[in-house]
Amino acid sequence: MITELGHFALILAFCIALIQSVVPLIGAARRWPGAMAVALPAAQVQFCLIAVSFGALTWAFVTSDFSLRLVMLNSHTAKPMLYKITGVWGNHEGSMLLWVLIVALFGATVAWFGNALPPTLRARILAVQGMIGAAFIGFILFTSNPFLRLAVPPMNGNDLNPLLQDPGLAFHPPFLYLGYVGLSMTFSFALAALIEGRIDAAWGRWVRPYTLAAWVFLTIGIALGSWWAYYELGWGGFWFWDPVENASFMPWLLSVALLHSAIVVEKRESLKSWTILLAILAFGFSMVGAFITRSGVLTSVHAFANDPERGVVLLFILAAFMLAALVLFAVRAHVMQARGVFALESRETMLIINNVLLTVAAFIVFVGTIWPLVAEMLFDRKMSVGAPFFNIAFTPFMVLLGLVLPVGAMMPWKRGKMGRTIRALRPALVLAVAVALLVWAMQTGQSAMAPIGLFLGAWLVAGAATDIWGRTGRSALRPRLARLRRLPRADWGKAVAHAGLGVTMAGIAGLLAWEAEDIRVAQVGERFDVAGYSVWLRDVTEVEGPNYRATRAEVQLGRGDRIIGTVFPEKRVYPVAAMPTTEAGIDNGFLRDLYVVIGDPQTGGGWAVRTYVKPLANWIWGGAILMALGGFLSLSDRRYRVAAGARKTAPEGVPAE
Repeated sequence: MITELGHFALILAFCIALIQSVVPLIGAARRWPGAMAVALPAAQVQFCLIAVSFGALTWAFVTSDFSLRLVMLNSHTAKPMLYKITGVWGNHEGSMLLWVLIVALFGATVAWFGNALPPTLRARILAVQGMIGAAFIGFILFTSNPFLRLAVPPMNGNDLNPLLQDPGLAFHPPFLYLGYVGLSMTFSFALAALIEGRIDAAWGRWVRPYTLAAWVFLTIGIALGSWWAYYELGWGGFWFWDPVENASFMPWLLSVALLHSAIVVEKRESLKSWTILLAILAFGFSMVGAFITRSGVLTSVHAFANDPERGVVLLFILAAFMLAALVLFAVRAHVMQARGVFALESRETMLIINNVLLTVAAFIVFVGTIWPLVAEMLFDRKMSVGAPFFNIAFTPFMVLLGLVLPVGAMMPWKRGKMGRTIRALRPALVLAVAVALLVWAMQTGQSAMAPIGLFLGAWLVAGAATDIWGRTGRSALRPRLARLRRLPRADWGKAVAHAGLGVTMAGIAGLLAWEAEDIRVAQVGERFDVAGYSVWLRDVTEVEGPNYRATRAEVQLGRGDRIIGTVFPEKRVYPVAAMPTTEAGIDNGFLRDLYVVIGDPQTGGGWAVRTYVKPLANWIWGGAILMALGGFLSLSDRRYRVAAGARKTAPEGVPAE
């Protein structure tokens, strides 16, 4: 009964989404207040109905209702409760239901908190959001129904993919979707503004919180996925340039560019057409991610489905939205005239450089991701594009971005002096150069990657500190400290996010440049050394988990005569899925991780053991946490939560052109 209720609620949500797509749009065009007002309850009711549907599916997983085909394929009675719940979105159908739930949630936030928006603009935003919801709900109902019943339910299910039975990946998809789907709001704002014929400073202020929220959630989602890959897959890497990883990274890069260009629209009413285009492309790349994940055209360990037919439907949805948006963008080009003028040496110019670097970097990732498919279709050649291409083509743009970011953050609006800004950053530059020289001296004969990466990290962190300190004036120390506490949260958020990027860059450079690896066959009781650390394989035993069997090693780690920790790497086998997984044993530290993986028993005796020393590994995710924290600090600034004062920049009844 609950399952049928969930299915019926989803059908009703589809009908409501269709009404939300049409009636408010007509009302805004005709200036009919009643028709425009339909958007508010429609958005809220649609969200409530999809929440009921999602709750019904969750209940089926929690109670192991194997009469539901989706539960049978992705659950098992022996599975821990956490993974029964996360099994809801650990598959194609459930993940799409989570997708539309978040689409409806963001639409409902405009209904709840969008009182500062002009009625016509809000009605159009919600109408576009309703179209997105209707398209994807229709996709679920007609191609990916999660509520299909089985005529003869089995006694037990097939279990969830063991790789997904992990806390990191349990929470990775929801955060990633909050970012992916959050960009639907920037898309809706862009199309509504084009229809309205109004793109001004107020619009820039209104769209920024949604862009920022999407970027924060994308940051958290990508970081969780990277962390999972690091400790779960057993190869010790944090990023593989996998197609699905890239599918989340491209919207992240574009959302960063959009966030910065929206600032220029808000402050100077420039870059309007570029900002609108970024808003369209950012959500477009989110839908590209949905297509890659579910179509099976590109192979990935993260993929939810391998169904080209459903992939074609997703491709059609993507093409329809992008074509309509770009045609509207071309038709409305005349309403995006820039008003503000600025000198070559100005913050506006630095933000343009920022945008160019980010979008070119996103384009490089896109080309590298999609090229194997293009090569197969056009040239009938099987090929892959791996880390060497991305590292060579992508890294220089990130280095340039790191160099210009502190300067751009401190340049004045409209007109400034580059020399004056660089003089203010001189202490930060001296510190960064000193760090680079120290690293170079310590690692004589090795790659230049570590000195460059640590230089960029120190430059960004010190530059962020210089920027925030410079906002306190030039008086004595005590008054400046008092002003520091009173600075807007958005200023603190920007500084923390920029510093977080520096920490992540330093972590990546340190890990890639200084990592040490040892692969050997070790006997139980054997000691060996890896990069100055001693490793002792004390024991190997067989253990039983709740739904798996595991070979567990006890490995003691030391340095000199001092024992620094014991780790328990495992190799698990899930009998139901008949699939092995690797659980690394990691001794975490501030400056390094010791990473141990146990392999198979060897015919001549002993066990395959892989040991890594990974310098600065945790800085990668620590920097991501700082970036997300910076975003949350900015979102907590009241000016961006309610767009205070933005509405007064234009009268409410500006007619559409």
